[in-house]
Amino acid sequence: MVAKPGLDGHDRGAKIIARALRDAGMEVIYTGLHQTPEQIAETVIQEDADAVGLSILSGAHMTLVPRVVDLLKQQGAEDVVVTVGGTIPDDDIPELKKLGVAEVFTPGAPTQQIVDFIREAVS
Repeated sequence: MVAKPGLDGHDRGAKIIARALRDAGMEVIYTGLHQTPEQIAETVIQEDADAVGLSILSGAHMTLVPRVVDLLKQQGAEDVVVTVGGTIPDDDIPELKKLGVAEVFTPGAPTQQIVDFIREAVS
């Protein structure tokens, strides 16, 4: 699943990643813009997603990502692979990983690297 939490209105990168994952043979659900953490967690559960990629360009990653991770844990879905993509400062990456994020992909990350990571993480 690919999701755009918060008020960020730019989803070109999320759509590119969703397309790359589909082209690699994965079933992908793109939830669209302006999703709340609660909506994202609910969709992950309803769709029985193996992984969720959170695309964030707004700078709200240290608020939104922990909330999504916490909601997934509350629902017993801590085995869902959570990745984050977008403009994430290097200093925030270790904290996100400590919270349970499997990987963070910053601008310029090759789509094949992302596809390979997701394939390996959910297998």
